Amino acid sequence: MGMIEAQVIDENHLKLLYPVQIPPFSKIMISIISKKADESEDEGWFRLSRQGLEAAYGDDEPEYSEELVIKPNPDFQP
Repeated sequence: MGMIEAQVIDENHLKLLYPVQIPPFSKIMISIISKKADESEDEGWFRLSRQGLEAAYGDDEPEYSEELVIKPNPDFQP
């Protein structure tokens, strides 16, 4: 089963936003993901992507010249 969205009703209860087909009293695992009031979901994904790229490519990365391209992409337009 995948991820299911739920709403917190109170400290002991969740309301599932969609029905699920699991037997009553089944044990499940829940991951809490809360949003900051000033951050949209897209902004969070953009920040995570930027952090991944920053970790993969440092400030000391070399610049590659066109002479190093073995097979140019004919559709590329700078």
